[in-house]
Amino acid sequence: MTARQQKNGGKKAGGKKLKSMAVYTMAHASDLLKVKPHVIRYWETEIPLVRSSKDNYGRRVYSSRDMQILFRLKHLLYERRFTLEGAREELYRELSGESQDIRSRLAILRSELLELYFFLKERKN
Repeated sequence: MTARQQKNGGKKAGGKKLKSMAVYTMAHASDLLKVKPHVIRYWETEIPLVRSSKDNYGRRVYSSRDMQILFRLKHLLYERRFTLEGAREELYRELSGESQDIRSRLAILRSELLELYFFLKERKN
């Protein structure tokens, strides 16, 4: 039985609706963000808001909150052309600012889209 099957009560992800993916492995994070793992590790050292933990197998795992921050960080760096320092300041400003309500709604939507992505990916396999 795989780790994912154990997490889902022994059933494959396609067998029932996934409520929430609590953690994302480095491979999932790298695949979703379309950046190499060393880039994510570097961002993690430079942006204290992102804190990976280790699973039972010693692999880095990221929470949904971490993934949301990483998606926003990538957008700031690659599309809006911020420096890493500027992106860090922007993230802190956004997380403490008045636009928090809109951002929380977008975060919920992004989480639901990620769940749907993994659900469809599992059904495809």
